[in-house]
Amino acid sequence: MKKSVLIGAGIGLSIILLSVIAMYLGLVFYYSEGFSYGTWINGVYCTGKSINEVNDELLKQWNYEGLTITDSDGKSYTILSEEVNLNVNYERTLELYLQKQNPYLWVDNLIQDATEKQVEPEVTYDETAFNAALDTMPFFDGRRDEDRAVRIDKGEEGYVLINERVHVLNEEKTRSLIKTAFDAFETEVNLENAECYEDLELSEQMRQELALWEKLKEYQSCKIVYQFGEELVPIDSGVVCDWIQTDENGNFLFDENGQLCTDKEKVYEFVDQLADEYDSVGGKRQFHATRGEIVTVEGGVYGNKIDRKAEKEYLLTAFLEGKEETHIPVYTQMALVQGKDDIGDTYIEVDMTNQMLYYYVEGKLEIETPVVTGNTSLRRGTPEGTNYVYNKQKNRILRGQDYASPVKYWIPVKGAIGIHDASWRNKYGGEIYKTNGSHGCINTPLEEVAKLYDMVEIGTPCVMFY
Repeated sequence: MKKSVLIGAGIGLSIILLSVIAMYLGLVFYYSEGFSYGTWINGVYCTGKSINEVNDELLKQWNYEGLTITDSDGKSYTILSEEVNLNVNYERTLELYLQKQNPYLWVDNLIQDATEKQVEPEVTYDETAFNAALDTMPFFDGRRDEDRAVRIDKGEEGYVLINERVHVLNEEKTRSLIKTAFDAFETEVNLENAECYEDLELSEQMRQELALWEKLKEYQSCKIVYQFGEELVPIDSGVVCDWIQTDENGNFLFDENGQLCTDKEKVYEFVDQLADEYDSVGGKRQFHATRGEIVTVEGGVYGNKIDRKAEKEYLLTAFLEGKEETHIPVYTQMALVQGKDDIGDTYIEVDMTNQMLYYYVEGKLEIETPVVTGNTSLRRGTPEGTNYVYNKQKNRILRGQDYASPVKYWIPVKGAIGIHDASWRNKYGGEIYKTNGSHGCINTPLEEVAKLYDMVEIGTPCVMFY
């Protein structure tokens, strides 16, 4: 009995052992065609999977579009992976890793904690296309260091320094940096942060040019601003660069202290140019007439006139003393408004073609009335021009060679030409002026001239035109 039990137990153990061995060998065979139990690669579970299967899964999670390069100006340029035919494959690295795995030792992974393996792909790309893409980058200019100069140029903004030897891109370093970043699958590289820019050594002549530039920069740093009403005219580097005194060869002249000399005649010429631009007495004006068109009005006594002598003395002294100020020029005659538009929005308008007088206050039409101007048939036509109210009187007798006319309101605008009532008239406007006009004045209905007299201020411009 005992013998048969022992035989049965032996047979049972043999069967169990053979079953375990068979299962073990079966898994050995299974893992010989794929990765061993508990294998993780780059976050992918690989147990029992073939190299192709794992390669496909790893490629699905691969995402590299290319490298963006930012230069010192903040401009960015990109080398796309598709431009250089970038190809990624894990098969070789996976095969090498698989060869290191012993399928007979799969049970070790069962007993131990699974560990994750990190592998790098095999990457290829068209280096010719890559270098061609690099060559198109604007920050590569291909200039040699010895060709980079230091010089002073003159333009509309005055003298400027052109220093091509500062903040120069080291092209060799930059190309190496970009290639290394691309090979490492980096997405961005900043050339400024990577210290790809450097200053080049200077020659003695270059140092002398820089020393001259410091003197020019200081000379041009004028802070005087002319004010003409609402208009500002800065005396900036584009102006004062022409004031530097030079010899017959165009070389700068220096005083005993080594400072640049100023040509005072050039300063005076600038004042004359400024006065020519802003003096308006007797000049041409483009005026927007109430009748809806732009008319050219020339002549008259209204306007601004700069005191050129006083301004020449002021500007030369203020510049040499380095003053920083906003300056209102001295005038020998001042209009109600300064600047190129010296009429402003408060004015009298006399349209002699339509025989109408208008009075605007701050742009609002306050008076609109027909008038009678000078008799053109007798060559007494009221003169065109931009004039101004220079006086106001009541109850005056206007006298001439052949007349003495009492008026209640007298508003002179140019010499003996003025605006006044005319009690001898009962009609205004139309074409009366052609045959029965005044001696040159603007005859105005009593009620309207009375209103104008009360409202208008001395100095108000009066624009008169046909």
